[in-house]
Amino acid sequence: MTTLPAPTYDDVVAAAGRIAGHAHRTPVLTSRSIDTELGARLFFKCENLQRMGAFKFRGAFNALARFDAAQRRAGVIAFSSGNHAQGIALAARELGIPATVVMPQDAPASKIAATQGYGASVVFYDRYAQDREQITRALAERDGLTLIPPYDHADVLAGQGTAAKELFEEVGPLDAFFVCLGGGGLLSGCALATRALAPGCTLYGVEPAAGNDGQRSFRSGSIVHIDTPETIADGAQTQHLGQLTFPIIRRDVDDILTVTDAQLIDGMRSFAERMKLIVEPTGCLGFAAARAMRQELQGQRVGVLISGGNVDLARFCALLAA
Repeated sequence: MTTLPAPTYDDVVAAAGRIAGHAHRTPVLTSRSIDTELGARLFFKCENLQRMGAFKFRGAFNALARFDAAQRRAGVIAFSSGNHAQGIALAARELGIPATVVMPQDAPASKIAATQGYGASVVFYDRYAQDREQITRALAERDGLTLIPPYDHADVLAGQGTAAKELFEEVGPLDAFFVCLGGGGLLSGCALATRALAPGCTLYGVEPAAGNDGQRSFRSGSIVHIDTPETIADGAQTQHLGQLTFPIIRRDVDDILTVTDAQLIDGMRSFAERMKLIVEPTGCLGFAAARAMRQELQGQRVGVLISGGNVDLARFCALLAA
C-alpha cells in the first residue's frame, strides 16, 4: 500500500508541466458516421497515439521524474500486463534510470518486445497462479529498487489525469465522459480533472463484464477483490481497485459500467473501418459503453478516452475475423 498523500487536481496540473515536451499532446478526433450512429457528438481522446502507444507513459514519466538521485542510481521496478511496463521502460530510458518489469508470461508478444526494446529487464510470472505484487515487492526489497505500481500511486494517477485535462482544454465542457477502468489510475486521475474543469459532466468508468470488481466495489462501498478475469481486455485484468484510486472514484465518478468482449471487438472493428485507427481491446471499453447507451446520449457532447493501441497485429486480425 502506498504512503503517498491523496492527490488533487493541483497535482494533475503539476504533472502536466513535468511531462510537457516528453509526452505527446495527443489528438482529439471525431467521426461523422459514429456521430450519426449514436445521435450525439463524440470526441475521442486518442491515447493510442501516445508515445509507446498508450496513456501509461504520462503517469510513468511523471513518477520517475520525481525520483531523487539515490532512487535514480538504484533503479525502478514495476509490474504490468504490458502498457505500464512499456511506459516505465521508456520513461526510465529517457531519464537514465535502470528498469526492471515483472510481466505475465502470456502478455502480448508486441508488449514484451517493446518493453525489452526500451531497455528494461523483464521477469516473467504466471498471472493465473502467482501473485505479481508479491514477486515485485520481494525483488524491490532485495535489490533496493523503487516500486512504481501501475495505478495505485499518486504521481502515476496525477500523470494519467493530464489526458482528461488536455481533452477539456481542447473541446470545452462535455455532457458525458467515458473512461476505461482497470485498477483505477486513469479513471481517478481523469476524475480529478473532470471535476475541476467540467463539474457538470457525467463521468463513467467502464470495465470488462468478466472483471467487474470496480463496479461491485463502487456499489458496495468497499474494495472487492476478484480472481484474475478472463477477458480479451488484457489491460483491465486487474483484481482490485487501489487504496488511493477507490476513494476518488467513489467521490467523483457517477457510475461504473461493464461491456462484453463481443462489444469490444465491435468497437475495434468500428475504429478500424470508420476512423482508420488500431485500438487494443482495452482501449475500446469507453466507446463500447457509449454505444450501448446511445438512447440516453441523444444530442449530447460525449468524450471517450481511447486508452491504447498496443495489440499484436495477428491477434487484432484474428479477433476481427472471428
